Amino acid sequence: MAEKKSDRTRAAILAAARERFGADGYERATIRAIAADAAIDPAMVMRYYGSKEKLFAAAAEFDIRLPDFGNIPLESLGEVLVRHFLARWEADDSLRVLLRTAVTNEVAVQRMREIFAAQLEPTLRRHAIDSPEVRAGLVSTQMLGFALWRYILELPPIVTMPADEVVYWLGPTMTRYLTEPSPSAP
Repeated sequence: MAEKKSDRTRAAILAAARERFGADGYERATIRAIAADAAIDPAMVMRYYGSKEKLFAAAAEFDIRLPDFGNIPLESLGEVLVRHFLARWEADDSLRVLLRTAVTNEVAVQRMREIFAAQLEPTLRRHAIDSPEVRAGLVSTQMLGFALWRYILELPPIVTMPADEVVYWLGPTMTRYLTEPSPSAP
């Protein structure tokens, strides 16, 4: 079945929005600039998305696609999670756009919170990991901090670090976050 023109237009708008938000940040990116990048009239952007906030939310849509922890040995949880996050960050730049924008914009901060709370915490809860909200927060701070320095601020030793070395350093910490008893657990 042939792709509809409206689908192509939406895809062009989202691609342009991701680029523009990533390059300029939320505040400086304009509907007019995004439309120009997509080679369409600004009214079309508004027609499809309604507002800059809604366009940003669509451009920043991201599925973490967490692996099923059910068949993973406890001692390997951190390694699996770090490898997974590295693969997701490498495969899809929309999360980088969201992170870059979240540094300066409350709308992006809220979107980032929603993504991690909606996707990470329920996975931990499903696997009966105690204090899932705290553990999801710790995992998020570790992975987002790493991503900030690797993909946004581009700290040289972190940017060039091979994936196996990243897993070596971060995997045990993530495993501890996910498996050690909570100090506040009964």
